Amino acid sequence: MKPKNIPGVPRQFKGSFHDTESIKEVENGEELDIKFDVLKQRFFDINQWRKYCNKNSADFKLCDSSGKIVERLPKIADYIRIDIPGLGGSEGRSYDWVQIIMIDLDIPGRIMIQCRPSKDPIKENSRKIAHFYSNAAISTFIISKEKNKLKAGIYGRNEYPNLKSGFFNCIRNIVIAIGGMFGFSKIEWKCLTDGLVDLK
Repeated sequence: MKPKNIPGVPRQFKGSFHDTESIKEVENGEELDIKFDVLKQRFFDINQWRKYCNKNSADFKLCDSSGKIVERLPKIADYIRIDIPGLGGSEGRSYDWVQIIMIDLDIPGRIMIQCRPSKDPIKENSRKIAHFYSNAAISTFIISKEKNKLKAGIYGRNEYPNLKSGFFNCIRNIVIAIGGMFGFSKIEWKCLTDGLVDLK
């Protein structure tokens, strides 16, 4: 299976990939606009993403340039702290980090946030990527409305293990990356996309 060709999502060159999507049909146009506004609120409230999945899923926190958790809309260069239950790294690192590299609001009815693995912003002097994937990986989060449908999608490209993080972290990263290649991370993402569009 080949990765989908989606405007704004990087091309796939190396490693694994995934296309995870959830679609919700809406009865009429007026309701579609109202529900899309609710979906936008959920999408931008990164600190609450876990609420739309289950208590055993990863937890996401929006952080500023110093790694401090913030309660506001995300901005380019912000960080997202990811807490994967039971899979903390060594060297005192228990979180994985990504940085927001792009927020696209230019296409009507579509919002896109793009992230890549990053260093831990709390460790000022560290340049090590604090994530199980290398910083070649890109994750693209998209919500959209079209005709009578709401859609949430997460697209991973060029996902391969971060092997530059110390021996024990490398082992951890390989284990998680292999799990991702076998679809375990897609299950996690599917839980989130389903939860985001479940606007009862």
